[in-house]
Amino acid sequence: MNRTTTPAARARGRLTAAALLLALLAAGCGKAGTPPPKGPQPSALPSYQVQDASSITGSPTLDAARSRGHLVVGAKEDQPYLGQKNPATGEYSGFDIEIAKMVGAFLGFPPERIQFKTIASANRETALQNGQVDYYVGTYTINDNRKKLVGFAGPYFIAGQSLLVRKNDDSIHGPQDLDGKKVCSASGSTPYQRIQSQYPKAHLIGYDTYSACVDNLITGQVDAVTTDNAILLGYAAKVPDELKVVGPLFSTEPYGIGTPKNDTVLRGALNDALEHHEQNGDWKKAFEATLGLSGAPAPTPPKIDRY
Repeated sequence: MNRTTTPAARARGRLTAAALLLALLAAGCGKAGTPPPKGPQPSALPSYQVQDASSITGSPTLDAARSRGHLVVGAKEDQPYLGQKNPATGEYSGFDIEIAKMVGAFLGFPPERIQFKTIASANRETALQNGQVDYYVGTYTINDNRKKLVGFAGPYFIAGQSLLVRKNDDSIHGPQDLDGKKVCSASGSTPYQRIQSQYPKAHLIGYDTYSACVDNLITGQVDAVTTDNAILLGYAAKVPDELKVVGPLFSTEPYGIGTPKNDTVLRGALNDALEHHEQNGDWKKAFEATLGLSGAPAPTPPKIDRY
């Protein structure tokens, strides 16, 4: 059946088509802020041989995991290429996630028998003390105050405060170059406070999240973002042609695997697991497939502290 199209209808159709075209063009540009969440390519990730861990006995945490049939591992979900959860699939990915998988394999658990659970930083100690998670892997700095509450295996990575800048910016090579620069960090965080106290000539800007800082860096509203280099490497790995991590570390943050405080058997087994996977090359492969996508070479794994 033929229908008569009025001039007004034709005009509305042209406007709709134009709006759709603009939306497609905007989506194709992808330059307006932080790139969408993504993770490492599964094909590039190493696989970890599952060990016979029956000789590891005397760990109440491991006994409980064996009884339920799977491990429960605490993690972050919002740190690109470190610990990030895909909102569509619910899958976790990143360097910390690979650390959790490789030590899990040493304990006798393949990846499909590891359940990841997002635990906020403020709740890590409580989650370990209450048995909500068996161990925790998520940019968890080892320090004496935390050792009073929980145990630590590792460290498996030495992080430190650093700077993220635009790829074409050659004016910032370290914190000594921040005078007059707009520097962004999470409000109230240790990195924020360090810039505030030690580099007062920088124009410090605080947001609730580091992702907001990175948005503003990409769009040119700030000159640098500062926090742990591992977190910054994750953001740089998303767009290595736009962002880079520069300068020496100006703090020391040894990342460890959090465990229940009194489960020394589990802590020892996790230390053995880290040593095993560092020596056989899995640790390096995991780094290169995740944080290494930023262009940073894999560092030498730190010496494990068996306290």
